[in-house]
Amino acid sequence: MRRPALYSSSSRPPPAEAPGQQAQAGQVLAPAPRTRFFSLSNPRLLWTALAVMALLLALSLSLALRPQPRKLTQADINAAVLKTLETTQLPSAVAKAYDTIRPSVVRVTGYGKSKNGKEDQEYGVGTGVVIVDKGIILTNLHVVQGAQTIKVVFSDGLESTAHIIGAQPENDLAVLQAHKIPDDMIAATMRSTGDLASGDHVLAVGYPFGIGPSASAGVISGLKRTFRSPEGKQEMTNLIQFDAAANPGNSGGPLVTMDGEVVGIVTAILNPNQQRSFVGIAFAVPIENAAAAVGLPPF
Repeated sequence: MRRPALYSSSSRPPPAEAPGQQAQAGQVLAPAPRTRFFSLSNPRLLWTALAVMALLLALSLSLALRPQPRKLTQADINAAVLKTLETTQLPSAVAKAYDTIRPSVVRVTGYGKSKNGKEDQEYGVGTGVVIVDKGIILTNLHVVQGAQTIKVVFSDGLESTAHIIGAQPENDLAVLQAHKIPDDMIAATMRSTGDLASGDHVLAVGYPFGIGPSASAGVISGLKRTFRSPEGKQEMTNLIQFDAAANPGNSGGPLVTMDGEVVGIVTAILNPNQQRSFVGIAFAVPIENAAAAVGLPPF
């Protein structure tokens, strides 16, 4: 007689028997089926894998074949700058210098009593430049000397009386204090003359014959010049010679660089024919001397 099997051929332990249920004698328990997570014999999984691989390959090829941006070269930059210069109208250096200095330039007029003593009579027109924003103005002494009333007109049209607070007769300089000033008063920037040279471009701004503010451009013709007044009463030294047009009324106005910075105060023109007209030679007092008249360091 065959004996019943006491164990299962499966390597797994036999499943627990439900209460009241007993294995029948002689019955062999079958092993549990194994779970397969992936099989190449499964057509759906195979095609899915191939599709993913094809997508990744296409993505990598598209990234590799994408055109890279061209590196910017100096030639590209030069071409762009040249194109801009050809197509854009830039302001001239003279125009920029004029715009910089204009808010600081004032018209200076001296008045005296008429013969009947009842009214003020204009006897001198010149130019001045604001060097301190509280209304301190540099001009020529001969513009205001002897005036009983001094009036200044600022760039915005504001008119004010002024009085002399300092003078430097040896350089024909006077320092004025305006009694009223614009709310947005802008003082000029002064620059050392130490690095000036003949041929440097300069701009003279003022009120020639009372017309202005007018601008005239030229170059520095020389340095450390000496000038003697037509009457021979005064000799000034260490002057800047320039050829920008200057006429009566320019006296006391600023001589500026192309940066709009003041390097001198226009003081005289050469008149070999005694006609008070410009012949191409004018002189300015260096700003270092002019600032000394105010008692302030210029820089």
